[in-house]
Amino acid sequence: MIHKFDALILGGGAAGLMCAIEAGRRGRRVAILEHAERLGKKILVSGGGRCNFTNIYCSAENFISANPHFAKSALARYAPEDFIALVKKHHIPYHEKTLGQLFCDRSAQDILDMLEKECRGCGVQLFTKTAIQKLMRTDEFVATAGQREFRAPALVVATGGLSIPKMGATGFGYDLARQFGVRIRETRPGLVPLLFSAEDVRHYADLAGVSAEVIAACDGQSFREKMLLTHRGLSGPAILQISTYWRKPGSISIDLAPEQVVTVELLESAVPRNIASLRAALRRFLPNRFADRWLEIHAPKSWTNSSLQQLESSIHSWAVLPAGTEGYGKAEVTAGGVDTDELSPKTMESRKIPGLFFIGEVVDVTGHLGGFNFQWAWASGASAGRAL
Repeated sequence: MIHKFDALILGGGAAGLMCAIEAGRRGRRVAILEHAERLGKKILVSGGGRCNFTNIYCSAENFISANPHFAKSALARYAPEDFIALVKKHHIPYHEKTLGQLFCDRSAQDILDMLEKECRGCGVQLFTKTAIQKLMRTDEFVATAGQREFRAPALVVATGGLSIPKMGATGFGYDLARQFGVRIRETRPGLVPLLFSAEDVRHYADLAGVSAEVIAACDGQSFREKMLLTHRGLSGPAILQISTYWRKPGSISIDLAPEQVVTVELLESAVPRNIASLRAALRRFLPNRFADRWLEIHAPKSWTNSSLQQLESSIHSWAVLPAGTEGYGKAEVTAGGVDTDELSPKTMESRKIPGLFFIGEVVDVTGHLGGFNFQWAWASGASAGRAL
């Protein structure tokens, strides 16, 4: 059976759905082809099931790309307030958490229901359980799925990245890009927990569950948020943020007590210089178990000012040399992807292949934690949808 449309969108996630809505509103006959049994699976699990759907402080500086300017056009053309207006139109209650992050009050299902309703309202046809076995380009794009054939002059690749394969993530989008001669920037797990070295596992693994506010820094970037110790390494927002900048075999630096002088009372001789007073000082700024372990490992060799200052310095510049990351299985996003030099920043269309578009996570644009990757999905999807 042959199905003809004005545009085919491969992938029914955030970017694909937004693209379909924008194109459908403009009278285009659009089909979304999704290989999974339902649309928006990653939307449903995002934000702990409440969907951190955007960030009100979104700017191009919140994104990583080989071309840091590429995202500016799309982000300017579809801003957080545009998506918020859509949320309000559907009367979805939401709230702001820290640092401008917006979440649904009830469930991420509200966002997915809204997007599906908008698609239906503008005539978008949704095909789930539709895995593409073959894709060709003659005078139009031809996608074969079982006994069905889908044809259209425009093809939008919104297949996502490699993160969370248990939810169906594959490298299909990258394979398509290579098929058409579109360059790929090396991919890697982004927003992902880091693994301890064998030595650090021995020192800290039994502290799993302990958390603290820290500043994590690497490659000229730094983030002040929570850090969480795990059985295998480090996680929490600060670590996920910095992980996207980290490259093996480099290190990350962690300030465990930002803007505090932990040993000030001892240095000023206000209290006796002994282990008991030092432990009490550390426990004022660090979780008790972590403070005690830190003191075991970094106990001063003497009670001189110099030794105390060395201890102080170690607290503000803990050098962690990760053994690696938890990989795509635990990564929230895939960094790298379709080279932005291959695409128009206004439309997301390939510069080489007319009618071929790439949007969302498959592109080499990776947002920080906190709603920015959803905003890139909405913005890049809207840009391509309007261009269709």
